[in-house]
Amino acid sequence: MTFSSSKNDKDLFASDHTFLSENSNKKSIIDNKVPLADQLRPMELEEVVGQNHLVGKKGIITRMINHGTLSSLILWGYPGTGKTTIARIISQYTNLRFVQISAIFSGVTELKKIFDEARKYRQQTGKGTLLFVDEIHRFNRTQQDSFLPVVEDGTIILIGATTENPSFVLNGALLSRCQLMVLKRLDEEALKQLIKRVEINTEKKLPLTDKALHVLIAMADGDGRYLLNMIEQLIKQNFDHKIDENALNELLSQKAVLYDKDRDGHYNLISALHKSLRGSDPDAALYWFARMLEGGEDPRYIARRLTRFASEDIGLASPNAQILAISAWESYERLGSPEGEIALAELVVYLATAPKSNAIYKAFNKARAVAKKTGSLMPPAHILNAPTKMMKELGYGKGYQYDHDTEEGFSGQNYFPDRMKREQFYFPTHRGTEEIISKRLEQWNKLRNK
Repeated sequence: MTFSSSKNDKDLFASDHTFLSENSNKKSIIDNKVPLADQLRPMELEEVVGQNHLVGKKGIITRMINHGTLSSLILWGYPGTGKTTIARIISQYTNLRFVQISAIFSGVTELKKIFDEARKYRQQTGKGTLLFVDEIHRFNRTQQDSFLPVVEDGTIILIGATTENPSFVLNGALLSRCQLMVLKRLDEEALKQLIKRVEINTEKKLPLTDKALHVLIAMADGDGRYLLNMIEQLIKQNFDHKIDENALNELLSQKAVLYDKDRDGHYNLISALHKSLRGSDPDAALYWFARMLEGGEDPRYIARRLTRFASEDIGLASPNAQILAISAWESYERLGSPEGEIALAELVVYLATAPKSNAIYKAFNKARAVAKKTGSLMPPAHILNAPTKMMKELGYGKGYQYDHDTEEGFSGQNYFPDRMKREQFYFPTHRGTEEIISKRLEQWNKLRNK
């Protein structure tokens, strides 16, 4: 859908705009009735910090608006990165009717009403509706499907905001009709720009030492709104002296660890832990392990995943890994938190530093695939027991060699079905205990070939 810009029909960056220049509506804004974050909400795209790839001079959204080719968007990013702000600003550059709702408080009835009104507006004016849906992932599959026809025919341009991975929480059909825009967590430079904006607009310097300023930025953890809320607490107290890092920690609460045990954060962190273990980095593995615990993850879930790692990624390269995994799991069950978590931390370091092999994992999967194709083949007769006379007459057990009676303790007989060519599934590595196994198998292959 094309549209005309309501901002004088010219490029957003036709003239230079500097951060907090005269065009930035500088004003003193001590207003206790309105949150500081809302008072400082940007009114122009160039005032949005930390999202240059989207709203900078060459940003994707900037180009869309300049060329009048705005399409439906999904804005995906952590809290406090500017999703709502960007959506509101976009509405100022279109001649579309703007409607904003939250999926938390809206249902099918309200959506139907919005769609009906959008159709009437389009029939009367020939223009569409720009619908901003905050927390769009809160809508169920049926509610998400209701957007398809109105987005498809251009009645509505949808801008949905979500903190969850769209691949997990949004329908594929809806995603295919929207462009995904990923917002970055605000880095240190972006957060410093917000602090400078506060100081200019309030005409007050933050009463912080340099170290305390760094602590404040770290506490925000990439969340601009959280940073502004903390600053607001400091400003209202009117300190007549500088605050150091210790005093700051006493005055302000630490931002809660961003972690959702059944959504994107959960899968991201367990993946990071698993990959760090596989990459033999005990320090990184301990960090992700601690992040999960701090986020409230059940240590039993982590113990189960560590036990799985011991078999999948270490296997026979270090057989003790599986034993230690079960032992650490049992230790946690008996001790609980926090004492039992030490046993799991010990396991994390052991798994990270152990020799790695996925040879068993690959061998088992390959064997299963072959078993599905050859599932009707009988074992060779010589390895079948013959408890009855008839079975002996049929040749069951005939020619079987008892391996313990051979000189090498190895007969080299065939144990695959007669009509199946012998296959090798297990290829041990030359790491850890599997190096010994590899040499043993090589010796047996030589004896078998004789």
